[in-house]
Amino acid sequence: MNKNDNRILELKKQIKEKKSKLKKIKRFNPITTCNLTLDGSLYNIHVCTKDTLKLLLIKLNLYIMSAEDLSISVNDIMISCFSIEDWISDINLKLENMSIKEEESKLKVMEEKLTKLLSEEKKTELQIEEIESLLD
Repeated sequence: MNKNDNRILELKKQIKEKKSKLKKIKRFNPITTCNLTLDGSLYNIHVCTKDTLKLLLIKLNLYIMSAEDLSISVNDIMISCFSIEDWISDINLKLENMSIKEEESKLKVMEEKLTKLLSEEKKTELQIEEIESLLD
């Protein structure tokens, strides 16, 4: 067995723990229809880039600030049949979800690299253990 195998297995264990923590984070479950019409443009939150979503947050926040300056209740303002707060909530949740997916992707790449670094002897041992566990 290679002297690095134990380190590699420990790193893989840490990656597995991080993955399990990511799965516990709230998944994207929108309040709105995710089709936001703003300033004459239609935005589908499902397909927007991170940058576009951040710009939408800024625009929606500008509406809130302007409404407050004009003594207009933010609750009275509906955009595409939903409140500004609902849109902001959905966009923030989508951004969080995108970050989680990026992190999961990075972890997967790291895990694959670590697996390739394992010695052939250790890979064989792990495969045998996996087969044994399936037979029990």
